[in-house]
Amino acid sequence: MVLVASYNIRKAIGSDRRRRPDRILEVLDEIGADVVLLQEADRRFGARASALPFHLLADHGRYRAVPYAMRHGSLGWHGNAVLVASHVEITHCQPIHLPALEPRGAVLADLRVAGAGLRVVGMHLDLSGLWRRRQARTILEEAAAQATALPTLFGGDLNEWRNGGCLRDFCLHHRAVPLGPSFHAARPVGRLDRLFVGDGLRVEESGVHRSLLARTASDHLPVWAKLAIG
Repeated sequence: MVLVASYNIRKAIGSDRRRRPDRILEVLDEIGADVVLLQEADRRFGARASALPFHLLADHGRYRAVPYAMRHGSLGWHGNAVLVASHVEITHCQPIHLPALEPRGAVLADLRVAGAGLRVVGMHLDLSGLWRRRQARTILEEAAAQATALPTLFGGDLNEWRNGGCLRDFCLHHRAVPLGPSFHAARPVGRLDRLFVGDGLRVEESGVHRSLLARTASDHLPVWAKLAIG
C-alpha cells in the first residue's frame, strides 16, 4: 500500500499572506504520505529558489526531493517537484518539457515502494483550455514512451474548472480518483487538484485533507489517495 498526495503550496504563502514553509511541512506531517507531488514549489521570479528551503527540508527529516537538478537552488522544474519518504527508492527521474505560452512543465519519477514499482507524474497545467489539452497529451505521450512500463499515477493542479477538457484526455486510458473540491482552501468550490491512476493501481481510499492548518497554509488543500499496487 502506498499513500500519495498532491499539493499546490503557493510558494509557501498562506491565506494570511505570510510565507511560512514550516506550515507546509506540518501539513505534510498530518497526511503522512509516502510520495508527495508539489506544485508552485519554487519561487516564480529571479533565481526561482525553492519555496521550501533545503536546510528546512533536511532538518525536518521525513522527505527528500527527487533530484531533477534543472536549476541550481530550485526544488523541481517550473515549480513541480516530488518528495519521497526515506523508505522510497528513486530509480529514474526526468522533467517533461511542455508546449506553453507561459512557463509550464511536468516531472516524472519512477519509484520502488515496499518492493513494488510505481511511476508518478506531477504537473501544473495552463490557465488556457487549449494549452491544457496540448500539455495533457504531451504528458501522456511521454509517460507512454518510457522504456519500462509501470503502474502510473498522474496528479497535480490541472486548472480545469469543469468536467471535460484535459480531463477527457487523462480519462481515455486512466481512471479519475474520487476527490472533492480543494480550491479555494478557505471555502473549497473548485476541483482543480486531480489524481488519475492506470492499470496495476487500485484506489483503496482517497480524499481532500481539510485540517485547520491546511486551510491557512496555502490557497489549495492537499488531495490524497491510498493505493494498492499490483
